[in-house]
Amino acid sequence: MWNPFAPRPPVVALVRLEGLIAARTGPFGGLNASGIEPILARAFGLKRLAAVFLAINSPGGSPVQSSLIAGRIRHWAAEKKVPVLAFCEDAAASGGYWIACAADDIFADPASILGSIGVISSGFGFPEAIQRLGIERRVRTAGTDKSSNDPFRPQSAEELARLDGLLAELHVEFKDWVRARRGARLKASEEELFNGRYWIGRRALELGLCDGLATPEEEARRRFGEKVRIIPVGRAKRRFPMSLLPGAGAALIQVMEERAAWARLGL
Repeated sequence: MWNPFAPRPPVVALVRLEGLIAARTGPFGGLNASGIEPILARAFGLKRLAAVFLAINSPGGSPVQSSLIAGRIRHWAAEKKVPVLAFCEDAAASGGYWIACAADDIFADPASILGSIGVISSGFGFPEAIQRLGIERRVRTAGTDKSSNDPFRPQSAEELARLDGLLAELHVEFKDWVRARRGARLKASEEELFNGRYWIGRRALELGLCDGLATPEEEARRRFGEKVRIIPVGRAKRRFPMSLLPGAGAALIQVMEERAAWARLGL
């Protein structure tokens, strides 16, 4: 018989964070701070909330958006005073791992990919191709470094040095964040952990990059009992917007960028 006075079961919000992390998301999804904020607000606003679980499946992307998303997660966790747990699926790599470190504890599947604590810059250069085609490049700037890394001319030693310095500074920010969030739980040298390498879940556990091997359902029952309610919170599934067809080239580039990010992980 139903007892109206029986205590209601605790609630766990499950937020899915999937795709490439970028300031502008593609037609098939992705992650950025402005898009995830209303989802976090709904998740942390649930009644009888016992915890927020993050299901992360991302190859990384923008370090700025990764930092902003992680910051918003920590803001809501502090305001609502509930624990946050991250669950890595196929990958929580690079920016995906940056976001995972916003959680109080990180879990993975034995075959998940974690880590890639590094920074990458990639692109293309066409200085010889443009000459062969007889095309004249016309660029005027005010400021000697305004046209740095122009793909239609060779890179200078000064440009390469500036880019290397920028990447090194971003890498420091990433390492400082991991140190602050994981601290004494890291079980290997920084030379091994912070060189951009990634590992599968079981090895990541040995290195201290995660805290256990479990699914959200398993950990929810272990912490909060068999009657715990897991409530998915996220955006509605997105269909390809027909309005983008005239500019399908830009959408295709975004898809290719995400595909390249996954390919770097062998996925």
